[in-house]
Amino acid sequence: MSKISKVLNLKDKISGNEMDLSLCNLSEVPIRELALFPKATVLDLSCNNITSIPPEFCNLTHLIKVDLSKNQLTSLPDDLGNLANLQHLDLYNNKLTTLPVSFSQLRSLKWLDLKDNPLEADLAKAAGDCLDEKQCKQCSSKVLQHMREIQEEVDRTREKRLLREKELEKKREAKQREREAREKEARKREKAEEKDKRRKEYNAQKAALAAQEQQKKRSEEKKKKNGQAADKKAAVKSAPTPRRSLIGLMFKLLLLLLLGLAGVAAACRLTDLQKEAMCVPINAAVDDGLSWARVQEGVVKQLVQNLSTAAKEFLESTQASKN
Repeated sequence: MSKISKVLNLKDKISGNEMDLSLCNLSEVPIRELALFPKATVLDLSCNNITSIPPEFCNLTHLIKVDLSKNQLTSLPDDLGNLANLQHLDLYNNKLTTLPVSFSQLRSLKWLDLKDNPLEADLAKAAGDCLDEKQCKQCSSKVLQHMREIQEEVDRTREKRLLREKELEKKREAKQREREAREKEARKREKAEEKDKRRKEYNAQKAALAAQEQQKKRSEEKKKKNGQAADKKAAVKSAPTPRRSLIGLMFKLLLLLLLGLAGVAAACRLTDLQKEAMCVPINAAVDDGLSWARVQEGVVKQLVQNLSTAAKEFLESTQASKN
């Protein structure tokens, strides 16, 4: 139990459906305790030192009549409009300047007193004097109308604000979509560039392989041509070999023949065979050859002597010309 419940015995303050807490020197409203008595639809809190009403007060929806006159209230809770059953509200002699916008939702309100409050001009004009029952009822009607207009203005303002926020949200979404589109286009372009780069690299590799293959083919063809040329040269070089071999063979045969003839001539000349008939012509041929050789020897000697004389005369004339 709170301090208030210890000081006050609320059961002693109830009479029928009325709960009288006036002149109790209260500085706050005993919300929890009041919620325990939902049958108390009339609540008198007048002539206390209450400066504010907590938001939980708006949950006491069973209240029909509330007297808060002669307190120190400077404001009312924002959700006061939740008191849907409230018909009678006395706020005489407080320090209120405005009412919460939700006040327009008190559709059951029939009686209202706002005298002796420092109200704003428009609200004071709507409230009037409230000097009798009729004026207090008119006060209720006019203040509700005034608050409804304020509520409508607030709703319009909120609607405009929501509309502006919605438009801003649309603009942000449009910018976001535009940015995403640009990013998507950039990614697409980068992907295309990457694909083109890979294609160029592939083509370059393919061209390099083709060039290598072509170079290899050319090298093979060159080697083949060089091999054919070498074969031709070898064939050309090796072609004279049979001729050389033939000449050598003929030279050997001729040498053997000469050796054979020389042997026959020596046999017919130096052995007892010289008297034989077959050696007679051979010896005669040898004698004729020797005679011819002696004649030719003289001719050669004379030729050598003539050449020596001519050379000597040439050297002497050359020496004389130099002197």
